[in-house]
Amino acid sequence: MKKTSKVMEYNRWGYIFLIPFFVVFVVFQLIPLISTIYNSFFENFKSGLKQIGPNFVGFGNYVKILSNPDLWKYFGNTMIMWIIGFIPQIIVSLLLAAWFTDPSLRLKGQRFFKTVIYLPNLIMASAFAMLFFTLFSDNGPINSMLMQMGFLPEPFKFFSSVVATRNLVGFMNFIMWFGNTTILLMAGMMGIDQALFEAAEVDGATPNQIFYKITLPLLRPILVYVLITSLIGGLQMFDVPQILTNGTGDPARSTMTTIMWLNKHLFSKNYGMGGALSVLIFIVTGILSILVFQLTGKEQTN
Repeated sequence: MKKTSKVMEYNRWGYIFLIPFFVVFVVFQLIPLISTIYNSFFENFKSGLKQIGPNFVGFGNYVKILSNPDLWKYFGNTMIMWIIGFIPQIIVSLLLAAWFTDPSLRLKGQRFFKTVIYLPNLIMASAFAMLFFTLFSDNGPINSMLMQMGFLPEPFKFFSSVVATRNLVGFMNFIMWFGNTTILLMAGMMGIDQALFEAAEVDGATPNQIFYKITLPLLRPILVYVLITSLIGGLQMFDVPQILTNGTGDPARSTMTTIMWLNKHLFSKNYGMGGALSVLIFIVTGILSILVFQLTGKEQTN
């Protein structure tokens, strides 16, 4: 009985230390989530100085948003810019992680390079966006350098080109996050039993065969985690295109994301439409995350 009471008393401290987490979760996540869902069923906005609502409209806000072609345009913009940034991110991160964890390469200065590639993740996205806006402006250093080298006869208007602006957003997301992805993949690779690699080398396997037949399959859980978290972050893309285009999503609204559109509803105090759009983004994020998890899980079990 004494041992049981001591275990119960010890476990009680674990629950006590969990209290701050649950308090923060309830106050800053659960309550706002419930409030957002509640507001999504009401017509509640300002028309000039006149307040309209709140009037209960049921699923009326959802019908308006789903029937609005802008939703699909902005969702497409978001996915395109996420893909532009994610593909080079995962490729470069896999290469760097493989190099840094391969003892046979004996790379020098690993600590320095690991620190350098992670530093962009510590810089605020707003600072990154302002830096790139200055670099690629019509009279910026990039245009001046390209003209002096003879590649351009006149300044190229990067922010008037759909392709250039989208690629700049994707490139910035790649620069900011590839260091974090590299660290995660390195942790996964370092957890693989080295005896597997040694056995493969004894059997005459080439480095490419070892990477594709041993490293990648065993790294699948980390890759799934990276893919899902990156997808969630991509659907929440806001700060980089918002600052880079001054909130307009130009040119021709080709860089307007769903979160930027949500911000416009909230800025105009249209809480009903903003709440409905937030709930739809939440549902889409959950569906895509489950879909990715299920597809990768099936591949793993086969």
